[in-house]
Amino acid sequence: MPPNPSPLPHAPLRAWDEAAVPERDALRQASASPQAGPILITGATGTLGRAFARICLKRQLAFRLLGRAEMDIADLASVEKAMTRYRPWAVINASGYVRVDQAETDIARCFRENVQGPATLAAACARHSAHLTIFSSGLVFDGARLSPYTEADPVAPLNIYGCSKAAAERIVRDRHDSVLVVRSSSFFGPWDRHNFLTQVLDTLARGAPFTAASDLTVSPTYVPDLVQACLDLVFERACGIWHLTNGTALTWAELAHKAALRAGIDTSRLERQSAAQFRYQARRPRYSALGSARAMLLPSLDCAIDRYIDLRGG
Repeated sequence: MPPNPSPLPHAPLRAWDEAAVPERDALRQASASPQAGPILITGATGTLGRAFARICLKRQLAFRLLGRAEMDIADLASVEKAMTRYRPWAVINASGYVRVDQAETDIARCFRENVQGPATLAAACARHSAHLTIFSSGLVFDGARLSPYTEADPVAPLNIYGCSKAAAERIVRDRHDSVLVVRSSSFFGPWDRHNFLTQVLDTLARGAPFTAASDLTVSPTYVPDLVQACLDLVFERACGIWHLTNGTALTWAELAHKAALRAGIDTSRLERQSAAQFRYQARRPRYSALGSARAMLLPSLDCAIDRYIDLRGG
């Protein structure tokens, strides 16, 4: 069977409409039709890779979740071996260097994982006619504006991590025509204990103080929504840059307050502090919220937080 099957005959993607949930669920069931070859997902030990695996299982999609031992994305021979063995029709790179502050002094490793790796994958996917998805960040922008950045806005990163993501965006699109670049940020979700909202709610719930930045504006993204939208885009063979978030720009402190209120947790121990007081190693843009000139494919932030709280309490 060919490694790159024809797109599925389902309806085109459109912006999220909460009244159309049954229709979107039907679309997702359609995408569970058999495919020639699996989706190859990197990042077996990471939050995003495991989330893709979980939702692929739910959608009955054939996939392989690989760790570095099975495929080192920055090593051409390792990538070729995996591509030849599994013959994927699509690759989702959910791995990468994510430690923003440590990247300032760990430059070589950051660029190996965030630039060399995606570049190697892009070249291999081009040779094997496979669609590729990579993830970027709102940290490719400098925060000089005070309204959400869209896909066409010029990048101007302030830190090493942002530079690595901006470089990856350029090189993968030069090496392969069929690449989806998803910019997102400020992940939260029900399946790991280390994301911001989980830490906020756990800390406040036990009556301890929690400090959050009051002057860094972001656009939070609920991981299950992000993964579902990405898989929809993969099946549409979408290419180019897409911004995927839950659509609300707010500071970390405002996000913490909103989530605690919705969870019925006392907010009196929530403390607000400027970014300068945190003494971050890496410069952060004061404003890195993402909007979209294409479509808002994810539901509202309030809807996402409520579903997160329901799963967290379950």
